[in-house]
Amino acid sequence: MKVYMISMMNAFVLMTLGLWGYLGSENPSPTALIPVFFGALLVSFVQKLRYGSKSYLRLSLILTVFILIALIKPLMGAFDRANSAAIYRIVFMMVSCAITAGSFVRKFIKLRNKKAKVKRAI
Repeated sequence: MKVYMISMMNAFVLMTLGLWGYLGSENPSPTALIPVFFGALLVSFVQKLRYGSKSYLRLSLILTVFILIALIKPLMGAFDRANSAAIYRIVFMMVSCAITAGSFVRKFIKLRNKKAKVKRAI
């Protein structure tokens, strides 16, 4: 699967589950919308990723890893509250971000190997 498709699916997972967490809460906090905003930002990068922009690939990787790390604190809070629905939502978002980050890293490795082959051929 193409890296831009994986990134787009990750963005939709973040937006959908973030909105679900915000709207499904008894007392919604604006911080629950952070994954929604980052998901929207990642969707705006999809077109550039589709056409192979390395700078947007790096930026998307950095944002995805940042989101993955930032979701640790809400996960600990969900464990403290023993809120199983929130735990499942957050873990699903974290798994999605981890898979996406892995696909970005694989793409970087593939590009580096391709560049090395071209240099060896010359």
